[in-house]
Amino acid sequence: MKLNRKFAAALVVALTGTGMGASLALAPGASAAVACAPAWSASAVYVKDNTVSYASRNYTAKWWTQNEVPTASGQWGVWADNGACGGTTPPTTPPVTPPPTTGTKMASAPYIYPGWGNPPAPATVMNATGIKAFTIAFVLANGCNPVWDGESGLTGGVHASTIAAIRAAGGDVVPSIGGWSGNKLGPNCATPEALAGAYQKVIDAFGLKAIDIDIENTDEFENYTVQDRILGALKIIKRNNPSVKTILTFGTTPTGPNVHGIRLINQARALDANIDIFTQMPFDFNGGADMYASTVGASEGLKKQLKTTFGWTDAQAYSRMGISGMNGLSDQQELTTVETWTRIRDYAKANNLARFTFWAVNRDRGCAGGGVVSHCSGIDQSDWAFTKVSAGF
Repeated sequence: MKLNRKFAAALVVALTGTGMGASLALAPGASAAVACAPAWSASAVYVKDNTVSYASRNYTAKWWTQNEVPTASGQWGVWADNGACGGTTPPTTPPVTPPPTTGTKMASAPYIYPGWGNPPAPATVMNATGIKAFTIAFVLANGCNPVWDGESGLTGGVHASTIAAIRAAGGDVVPSIGGWSGNKLGPNCATPEALAGAYQKVIDAFGLKAIDIDIENTDEFENYTVQDRILGALKIIKRNNPSVKTILTFGTTPTGPNVHGIRLINQARALDANIDIFTQMPFDFNGGADMYASTVGASEGLKKQLKTTFGWTDAQAYSRMGISGMNGLSDQQELTTVETWTRIRDYAKANNLARFTFWAVNRDRGCAGGGVVSHCSGIDQSDWAFTKVSAGF
Protein backbone atom coordinates (compact mmCIF):
# COMPACT_ATOMS: atom_id res chain seq x y z
CA MET A 1 0.00 0.00 0.00
CA LYS A 2 1.34 3.45 -0.97
CA LEU A 3 0.61 6.63 0.97
CA ASN A 4 0.82 10.08 -0.55
CA ARG A 5 3.05 12.52 1.34
CA LYS A 6 0.23 14.63 2.78
CA PHE A 7 -1.67 11.61 4.09
CA ALA A 8 1.48 10.03 5.52
CA ALA A 9 2.41 13.24 7.34
CA ALA A 10 -1.08 13.49 8.81
CA LEU A 11 -0.89 9.89 9.94
CA VAL A 12 2.41 10.51 11.70
CA VAL A 13 0.88 13.44 13.60
CA ALA A 14 -2.17 11.40 14.57
CA LEU A 15 -0.15 8.42 15.75
CA THR A 16 2.33 10.52 17.67
CA GLY A 17 -0.43 11.31 20.13
CA THR A 18 -0.86 7.58 20.79
CA GLY A 19 2.82 6.93 21.29
CA MET A 20 3.23 5.16 17.96
CA GLY A 21 4.78 7.99 15.92
CA ALA A 22 8.40 7.24 16.80
CA SER A 23 8.25 3.80 15.26
CA LEU A 24 6.23 4.62 12.10
CA ALA A 25 8.07 4.66 8.76
CA LEU A 26 7.01 4.45 5.14
CA ALA A 27 7.83 1.18 3.47
CA PRO A 28 10.58 1.18 0.83
CA GLY A 29 9.22 2.33 -2.53
CA ALA A 30 6.33 4.20 -0.93
CA SER A 31 7.47 7.67 -2.02
CA ALA A 32 5.02 9.75 -4.04
CA ALA A 33 5.05 9.53 -7.82
CA VAL A 34 6.74 12.37 -9.71
CA ALA A 35 4.14 14.90 -10.80
CA CYS A 36 3.50 15.28 -14.51
CA ALA A 37 4.54 18.53 -16.18
CA PRO A 38 1.98 20.35 -18.37
CA ALA A 39 0.87 18.12 -21.22
CA TRP A 40 2.67 18.52 -24.55
CA SER A 41 0.74 20.49 -27.20
CA ALA A 42 1.39 20.19 -30.94
CA SER A 43 0.59 23.88 -31.49
CA ALA A 44 2.75 25.26 -28.69
CA VAL A 45 6.31 26.55 -29.09
CA TYR A 46 8.91 25.26 -26.63
CA VAL A 47 12.42 26.53 -25.99
CA LYS A 48 15.40 25.11 -24.13
CA ASP A 49 14.59 23.76 -20.62
CA ASN A 50 10.79 23.87 -21.07
CA THR A 51 9.22 20.72 -19.57
CA VAL A 52 6.18 18.78 -20.78
CA SER A 53 4.52 15.43 -20.17
CA TYR A 54 3.48 12.92 -22.82
CA ALA A 55 2.15 9.37 -22.39
CA SER A 56 2.77 9.53 -18.60
CA ARG A 57 6.41 10.57 -18.97
CA ASN A 58 8.13 13.92 -18.42
CA TYR A 59 10.39 15.46 -21.06
CA THR A 60 12.64 18.55 -21.26
CA ALA A 61 13.27 20.45 -24.49
CA LYS A 62 16.92 20.77 -25.50
CA TRP A 63 16.26 23.62 -27.96
CA TRP A 64 13.45 25.39 -29.84
CA THR A 65 10.74 23.05 -31.08
CA GLN A 66 7.15 22.93 -32.29
CA ASN A 67 5.02 19.93 -33.28
CA GLU A 68 7.75 17.36 -32.52
CA VAL A 69 6.25 14.56 -30.45
CA PRO A 70 8.25 13.89 -27.26
CA THR A 71 10.06 10.56 -27.46
CA ALA A 72 13.22 9.02 -26.08
CA SER A 73 15.04 10.18 -29.17
CA GLY A 74 18.67 9.90 -28.13
CA GLN A 75 21.55 12.36 -28.24
CA TRP A 76 20.32 14.27 -31.28
CA GLY A 77 16.62 14.34 -30.44
CA VAL A 78 14.99 17.54 -29.24
CA TRP A 79 13.46 15.96 -26.12
CA ALA A 80 15.28 14.57 -23.07
CA ASP A 81 13.30 11.79 -21.32
CA ASN A 82 13.00 12.49 -17.58
CA GLY A 83 11.15 9.30 -16.70
CA ALA A 84 7.66 8.26 -15.68
CA CYS A 85 5.23 10.62 -14.00
CA GLY A 86 1.84 10.30 -12.34
CA GLY A 87 -0.97 12.43 -11.01
CA THR A 88 -3.15 15.00 -12.64
CA THR A 89 -1.69 16.78 -15.65
CA PRO A 90 -2.17 20.57 -15.54
CA PRO A 91 -4.13 22.18 -18.39
CA THR A 92 -2.25 23.14 -21.54
CA THR A 93 -4.11 26.33 -22.49
CA PRO A 94 -1.41 28.93 -23.30
CA PRO A 95 -1.33 31.97 -21.04
CA VAL A 96 -3.18 34.99 -22.35
CA THR A 97 -1.01 38.04 -22.99
CA PRO A 98 -3.41 40.99 -22.99
CA PRO A 99 -2.86 44.12 -25.06
CA PRO A 100 -1.21 46.99 -23.19
CA THR A 101 -3.67 48.88 -21.01
CA THR A 102 -2.87 52.08 -22.92
CA GLY A 103 -4.02 50.53 -26.21
CA THR A 104 -2.06 50.13 -29.42
CA LYS A 105 -4.03 51.91 -32.16
CA MET A 106 -1.94 54.51 -33.97
CA ALA A 107 -2.76 57.24 -36.43
CA SER A 108 -2.27 56.12 -40.03
CA ALA A 109 1.32 56.79 -41.04
CA PRO A 110 2.08 56.26 -44.76
CA TYR A 111 5.72 55.91 -45.74
CA ILE A 112 7.71 58.91 -46.86
CA TYR A 113 11.19 58.46 -48.32
CA PRO A 114 13.32 61.62 -48.26
CA GLY A 115 15.82 61.92 -51.07
CA TRP A 116 14.00 59.45 -53.34
CA GLY A 117 11.07 59.55 -55.73
CA ASN A 118 10.64 63.32 -55.85
CA PRO A 119 9.68 63.57 -52.15
CA PRO A 120 6.83 66.00 -51.46
CA ALA A 121 6.92 68.70 -48.81
CA PRO A 122 5.27 67.09 -45.75
CA ALA A 123 3.19 70.18 -44.95
CA THR A 124 1.72 70.14 -48.47
CA VAL A 125 0.49 66.57 -48.02
CA MET A 126 -0.70 67.17 -44.46
CA ASN A 127 -2.71 70.26 -45.40
CA ALA A 128 -4.29 68.53 -48.40
CA THR A 129 -5.23 65.27 -46.67
CA GLY A 130 -5.43 65.66 -42.90
CA ILE A 131 -2.74 63.01 -42.37
CA LYS A 132 -0.90 63.53 -39.08
CA ALA A 133 1.91 60.96 -39.13
CA PHE A 134 4.44 59.38 -41.47
CA THR A 135 6.63 56.30 -41.44
CA ILE A 136 10.06 57.54 -42.53
CA ALA A 137 12.38 55.19 -44.43
CA PHE A 138 14.99 53.82 -43.81
CA VAL A 139 17.40 53.46 -40.90
CA LEU A 140 20.33 51.32 -42.07
CA ALA A 141 23.75 50.52 -40.62
CA ASN A 142 27.34 51.68 -40.59
CA GLY A 143 28.76 48.81 -38.61
CA CYS A 144 26.45 48.66 -35.58
CA ASN A 145 25.70 52.37 -35.78
CA PRO A 146 22.33 53.56 -37.13
CA VAL A 147 22.43 55.86 -40.16
CA TRP A 148 19.78 57.07 -42.58
CA ASP A 149 19.87 55.50 -46.01
CA GLY A 150 22.44 57.34 -48.13
CA GLU A 151 23.57 59.56 -45.25
CA SER A 152 26.47 59.41 -42.83
CA GLY A 153 24.49 59.56 -39.60
CA LEU A 154 21.13 60.35 -38.01
CA THR A 155 21.19 64.14 -37.72
CA GLY A 156 22.02 66.98 -40.05
CA GLY A 157 20.66 65.42 -43.24
CA VAL A 158 17.47 65.39 -45.30
CA HIS A 159 15.79 62.80 -43.04
CA ALA A 160 16.31 64.89 -39.92
CA SER A 161 15.05 68.02 -41.69
CA THR A 162 11.99 66.08 -42.93
CA ILE A 163 11.21 64.99 -39.36
CA ALA A 164 11.53 68.59 -38.21
CA ALA A 165 9.18 69.76 -40.98
CA ILE A 166 6.58 67.12 -40.10
CA ARG A 167 6.65 68.09 -36.44
CA ALA A 168 6.55 71.79 -37.25
CA ALA A 169 3.31 71.11 -39.16
CA GLY A 170 1.81 69.33 -36.13
CA GLY A 171 2.60 65.73 -37.11
CA ASP A 172 4.87 62.96 -35.91
CA VAL A 173 7.02 60.15 -37.31
CA VAL A 174 7.82 56.47 -36.92
CA PRO A 175 11.22 55.45 -38.29
CA SER A 176 11.35 52.30 -40.41
CA ILE A 177 14.48 50.36 -39.48
CA GLY A 178 15.61 47.80 -42.05
CA GLY A 179 13.69 47.16 -45.28
CA TRP A 180 14.34 44.93 -48.27
CA SER A 181 17.82 46.10 -49.27
CA GLY A 182 20.87 47.84 -47.90
CA ASN A 183 23.22 47.22 -44.99
CA LYS A 184 21.03 46.59 -41.94
CA LEU A 185 21.52 46.73 -38.21
CA GLY A 186 20.22 43.23 -37.46
CA PRO A 187 23.09 41.34 -39.12
CA ASN A 188 25.73 43.93 -38.13
CA CYS A 189 25.10 44.13 -34.39
CA ALA A 190 26.53 41.01 -32.78
CA THR A 191 24.21 40.69 -29.78
CA PRO A 192 20.67 41.69 -28.76
CA GLU A 193 22.22 44.17 -26.33
CA ALA A 194 24.29 45.84 -29.05
CA LEU A 195 21.30 45.95 -31.39
CA ALA A 196 19.12 47.44 -28.66
CA GLY A 197 21.79 50.08 -28.16
CA ALA A 198 21.58 51.00 -31.85
CA TYR A 199 17.77 51.23 -31.68
CA GLN A 200 18.07 53.35 -28.55
CA LYS A 201 20.25 55.87 -30.41
CA VAL A 202 17.45 56.40 -32.91
CA ILE A 203 14.84 56.74 -30.15
CA ASP A 204 16.97 59.24 -28.26
CA ALA A 205 17.94 61.27 -31.33
CA PHE A 206 14.32 62.07 -32.19
CA GLY A 207 12.37 61.53 -28.96
CA LEU A 208 10.32 58.75 -30.56
CA LYS A 209 7.03 57.22 -29.44
CA ALA A 210 7.35 54.13 -31.67
CA ILE A 211 9.85 52.23 -33.82
CA ASP A 212 9.07 49.97 -36.76
CA ILE A 213 11.42 47.09 -37.56
CA ASP A 214 10.87 46.22 -41.21
CA ILE A 215 12.27 42.68 -41.19
CA GLU A 216 12.71 41.34 -44.72
CA ASN A 217 14.86 39.23 -47.04
CA THR A 218 17.33 36.43 -46.32
CA ASP A 219 19.62 38.51 -44.10
CA GLU A 220 16.99 39.17 -41.40
CA PHE A 221 13.56 37.60 -41.94
CA GLU A 222 14.85 34.22 -43.08
CA ASN A 223 17.93 34.23 -40.83
CA TYR A 224 16.70 32.81 -37.53
CA THR A 225 19.76 33.91 -35.59
CA VAL A 226 19.06 37.49 -36.65
CA GLN A 227 15.32 37.05 -36.05
CA ASP A 228 16.03 36.12 -32.43
CA ARG A 229 18.55 38.95 -32.08
CA ILE A 230 15.93 41.48 -33.24
CA LEU A 231 13.32 40.06 -30.86
CA GLY A 232 15.81 40.13 -28.00
CA ALA A 233 16.71 43.72 -28.79
CA LEU A 234 13.06 44.79 -28.90
CA LYS A 235 12.48 43.10 -25.54
CA ILE A 236 15.26 45.27 -24.09
CA ILE A 237 13.85 48.39 -25.75
CA LYS A 238 10.39 47.71 -24.30
CA ARG A 239 11.82 47.11 -20.85
CA ASN A 240 13.84 50.33 -20.93
CA ASN A 241 11.21 52.43 -22.77
CA PRO A 242 7.78 51.11 -21.68
CA SER A 243 5.89 53.86 -23.49
CA VAL A 244 7.61 53.30 -26.86
CA LYS A 245 5.53 51.08 -29.16
CA THR A 246 7.47 48.29 -30.88
CA ILE A 247 6.31 47.23 -34.35
CA LEU A 248 7.40 44.31 -36.54
CA THR A 249 6.65 44.62 -40.27
CA PHE A 250 7.10 41.57 -42.53
CA GLY A 251 5.87 39.91 -45.71
CA THR A 252 2.95 37.50 -46.00
CA THR A 253 1.00 35.16 -48.25
CA PRO A 254 -2.63 35.78 -49.28
CA THR A 255 -3.69 33.45 -46.45
CA GLY A 256 -1.43 34.70 -43.68
CA PRO A 257 2.17 34.47 -42.46
CA ASN A 258 4.55 32.11 -44.23
CA VAL A 259 6.81 29.70 -42.34
CA HIS A 260 9.26 32.50 -41.48
CA GLY A 261 6.46 34.77 -40.26
CA ILE A 262 4.95 31.99 -38.14
CA ARG A 263 8.34 31.34 -36.63
CA LEU A 264 8.82 35.07 -35.91
CA ILE A 265 5.47 35.26 -34.10
CA ASN A 266 6.08 32.08 -32.11
CA GLN A 267 9.53 33.26 -31.09
CA ALA A 268 8.14 36.62 -30.01
CA ARG A 269 6.10 34.69 -27.45
CA ALA A 270 8.83 32.19 -26.56
CA LEU A 271 11.34 34.98 -25.91
CA ASP A 272 8.74 37.20 -24.20
CA ALA A 273 9.61 40.05 -26.58
CA ASN A 274 6.39 41.98 -25.74
CA ILE A 275 5.85 43.23 -29.31
CA ASP A 276 3.04 45.78 -29.56
CA ILE A 277 2.05 45.42 -33.23
CA PHE A 278 2.58 42.76 -35.91
CA THR A 279 2.20 44.40 -39.35
CA GLN A 280 2.05 42.44 -42.59
CA MET A 281 2.81 43.71 -46.11
CA PRO A 282 0.00 42.17 -48.19
CA PHE A 283 1.32 42.57 -51.72
CA ASP A 284 3.77 40.95 -54.15
CA PHE A 285 1.68 37.78 -54.34
CA ASN A 286 3.17 36.90 -57.76
CA GLY A 287 0.77 39.14 -59.63
CA GLY A 288 -2.89 39.06 -60.58
CA ALA A 289 -4.27 39.05 -57.05
CA ASP A 290 -7.63 40.39 -55.91
CA MET A 291 -5.94 42.85 -53.57
CA TYR A 292 -8.92 43.36 -51.26
CA ALA A 293 -9.55 39.62 -50.86
CA SER A 294 -5.83 38.88 -50.53
CA THR A 295 -5.30 41.59 -47.92
CA VAL A 296 -8.27 40.43 -45.85
CA GLY A 297 -7.17 36.80 -46.23
CA ALA A 298 -3.65 37.63 -45.12
CA SER A 299 -4.97 39.61 -42.15
CA GLU A 300 -7.38 36.91 -41.05
CA GLY A 301 -4.53 34.40 -41.28
CA LEU A 302 -2.40 36.63 -39.07
CA LYS A 303 -5.26 36.93 -36.58
CA LYS A 304 -5.58 33.15 -36.43
CA GLN A 305 -1.85 32.74 -35.82
CA LEU A 306 -1.79 35.37 -33.06
CA LYS A 307 -4.74 33.67 -31.36
CA THR A 308 -3.00 30.30 -31.55
CA THR A 309 0.35 31.59 -30.33
CA PHE A 310 -0.76 33.97 -27.57
CA GLY A 311 -4.19 32.66 -26.63
CA TRP A 312 -5.81 35.99 -27.51
CA THR A 313 -9.43 36.65 -28.45
CA ASP A 314 -10.35 37.97 -31.90
CA ALA A 315 -10.52 41.51 -30.53
CA GLN A 316 -7.14 41.23 -28.80
CA ALA A 317 -5.48 39.83 -31.93
CA TYR A 318 -6.93 42.55 -34.19
CA SER A 319 -5.74 45.21 -31.75
CA ARG A 320 -2.15 44.00 -32.21
CA MET A 321 -2.24 43.85 -36.04
CA GLY A 322 -1.33 46.21 -38.86
CA ILE A 323 -1.57 46.48 -42.66
CA SER A 324 1.19 48.00 -44.79
CA GLY A 325 0.02 48.04 -48.41
CA MET A 326 1.35 49.36 -51.72
CA ASN A 327 -0.69 51.97 -53.58
CA GLY A 328 -1.41 51.66 -57.29
CA LEU A 329 0.80 49.05 -58.94
CA SER A 330 2.88 46.77 -56.76
CA ASP A 331 6.34 45.54 -57.71
CA GLN A 332 4.61 42.61 -59.41
CA GLN A 333 1.99 44.75 -61.22
CA GLU A 334 -0.81 43.91 -58.78
CA LEU A 335 -3.41 46.67 -58.82
CA THR A 336 -4.72 48.45 -55.73
CA THR A 337 -7.06 51.25 -56.76
CA VAL A 338 -8.20 54.11 -54.52
CA GLU A 339 -11.56 52.35 -54.21
CA THR A 340 -9.86 49.10 -53.18
CA TRP A 341 -7.70 50.92 -50.65
CA THR A 342 -10.85 52.52 -49.22
CA ARG A 343 -12.40 49.07 -48.74
CA ILE A 344 -9.21 47.82 -47.09
CA ARG A 345 -9.20 50.85 -44.78
CA ASP A 346 -12.83 50.20 -43.84
CA TYR A 347 -11.98 46.58 -42.99
CA ALA A 348 -9.04 47.70 -40.83
CA LYS A 349 -11.10 50.38 -39.13
CA ALA A 350 -14.10 48.14 -38.48
CA ASN A 351 -11.90 45.54 -36.79
CA ASN A 352 -9.92 48.10 -34.79
CA LEU A 353 -6.52 47.21 -36.24
CA ALA A 354 -3.60 49.00 -34.63
CA ARG A 355 -1.66 50.21 -37.66
CA PHE A 356 -2.44 51.28 -41.24
CA THR A 357 0.16 52.44 -43.73
CA PHE A 358 1.27 52.12 -47.36
CA TRP A 359 4.32 52.47 -49.58
CA ALA A 360 4.54 55.38 -50.27
CA VAL A 361 3.48 59.03 -50.20
CA ASN A 362 6.19 59.65 -52.82
CA ARG A 363 4.13 57.44 -55.17
CA ASP A 364 0.74 58.96 -54.26
CA ARG A 365 0.41 60.83 -57.56
CA GLY A 366 -1.19 59.80 -60.83
CA CYS A 367 0.67 58.53 -63.90
CA ALA A 368 -1.59 56.14 -65.78
CA GLY A 369 0.53 53.62 -67.65
CA GLY A 370 3.63 54.81 -65.82
CA GLY A 371 4.52 51.35 -64.51
CA VAL A 372 6.11 50.70 -61.14
CA VAL A 373 8.14 53.83 -60.45
CA SER A 374 9.28 55.83 -57.46
CA HIS A 375 7.44 59.12 -57.99
CA CYS A 376 3.89 58.02 -58.90
CA SER A 377 1.48 55.11 -58.54
CA GLY A 378 1.36 53.92 -62.15
CA ILE A 379 -2.41 54.49 -62.31
CA ASP A 380 -4.84 57.33 -62.95
CA GLN A 381 -5.53 59.07 -59.62
CA SER A 382 -5.58 62.50 -58.03
CA ASP A 383 -2.58 63.61 -56.01
CA TRP A 384 -2.52 62.29 -52.42
CA ALA A 385 -5.70 60.24 -52.90
CA PHE A 386 -4.37 57.20 -51.00
CA THR A 387 -3.06 59.41 -48.20
CA LYS A 388 -6.44 61.09 -47.83
CA VAL A 389 -8.17 57.71 -47.58
CA SER A 390 -5.60 56.59 -45.01
CA ALA A 391 -6.20 59.69 -42.88
CA GLY A 392 -9.72 58.36 -42.31
CA PHE A 393 -8.39 55.34 -40.46
